Amino acid sequence: MRRARQFALPLLSPRLIAVWRRNFLVWRKLAVPSILGNFADPLIMLFGLGYGLGAVMGNVAGTSYFAFLAAGFAASATMYAATFEALFSAFSRMHVQKTWEAIVNAPMTLDDVLAGEWLWAASKALAAGLCMIAVISAFGYASYPLALAALPVLVLAGLAFAALGLAVNALASGYDFFSYYLTLVLTPMMMLSGVFFPVEQLPGPIQIVAAALPLHHAVQLVRPLLSGVLPAAPLLHVAVLAGYAAVGFYVATVLTRRRLLS
Repeated sequence: MRRARQFALPLLSPRLIAVWRRNFLVWRKLAVPSILGNFADPLIMLFGLGYGLGAVMGNVAGTSYFAFLAAGFAASATMYAATFEALFSAFSRMHVQKTWEAIVNAPMTLDDVLAGEWLWAASKALAAGLCMIAVISAFGYASYPLALAALPVLVLAGLAFAALGLAVNALASGYDFFSYYLTLVLTPMMMLSGVFFPVEQLPGPIQIVAAALPLHHAVQLVRPLLSGVLPAAPLLHVAVLAGYAAVGFYVATVLTRRRLLS
């Protein structure tokens, strides 16, 4: 019976909003430095590479390298924001601060806590993506109203990467464990997903690998939408991101149950 419960589908309820709200109220006290962090890191990379390397490369895929890179950073900023929240912050609440343990002593379940964390990490991802889109808009590289369609894509990408992060979080023995995921998974994914250069320039076998990565599908949706063009095969890209989100959250739920309830 216990094993069957461990592998049961997640039970989602409106109580997850209370977990989301709790995290929001804590974050609100540190909102300004958090928002500045969302701006600063990608901006440094964007201006350094977009203007510096862009002066050498010229146009890429029919647009300036700055615009090409900016759209890729909008997607990758979402990935990193969701991941860091689902790894470091969630691990602190789960293992160090024992916040999850305190919450489940109320009329809440572990599934409620995990779902609230999932939604909160996706919200942080959306905030990071919005910061990048604001910068892109300020420089005139966002074409409205179609650029607004990138916002639900950022939410879906945030859910996908938050789910993957929570699965890794359930396996972590300490903060150092996350270095493996960041270095061996996220960094290669960023290099292969079309953030810095078109995927079409990669060798054929590498393109096949890139096509399986969630960031690749986020970039393939966000970049054309920001430039005012409908993406090619949008349903495929949405389906892959939704699959990562759903399967990833299920795996995260099973692993977290095994860690905390067994």
